[in-house]
Amino acid sequence: MELLDEHPQVLAQFAAGELEAFETLFRQFQGEVFAWIVRIIRDPGAAEDLTVEAFWRIYRGHARFDPERSFGAWARRIATNVAIDYLKTARSREGRLTGSLTHEAAQDLSTVNPAIQREVRERTQLAFQQLPPKLRVVAALALIEECPHSEIAEALNISTAAVKSRLFRAVRMLRRKLGNLDTTHE
Repeated sequence: MELLDEHPQVLAQFAAGELEAFETLFRQFQGEVFAWIVRIIRDPGAAEDLTVEAFWRIYRGHARFDPERSFGAWARRIATNVAIDYLKTARSREGRLTGSLTHEAAQDLSTVNPAIQREVRERTQLAFQQLPPKLRVVAALALIEECPHSEIAEALNISTAAVKSRLFRAVRMLRRKLGNLDTTHE
């Protein structure tokens, strides 16, 4: 959704601090920024507030925007930083992973009762939430949203190799946290 990126005068006006240009960009990119944040944090309610925060940062940073570059990519990068900040504060409030479900049970949930399925899902979500924010963002975008590594790299302003490295570390941490699952308990 880069339609206005084809209109350099709107981007130049925004970079110069014109409120009307900002409002035009806000109207066009609000949905995209919101969807991007939801993809990262997985909470639409919190994403609404974070979208407002992202556009506040975009507005305050107008002078740093280069009108020759993509506004959408710049907005995604700012939205990603807002989401990472949110994940950092949310992570500090989360508890530790406890319990004991077996790895085999996690692999074949079709024969397990619904209570155990729910428990595995909850433990998986908790393990995911315990990832460091930088790894969690990459894991959410790559594993859940299936975003291309190049798109993730652009949004995070890192190399594709760094995306792959963070994804590898995230998967390794998730496997370690979930490796002790045991469904033999009542």
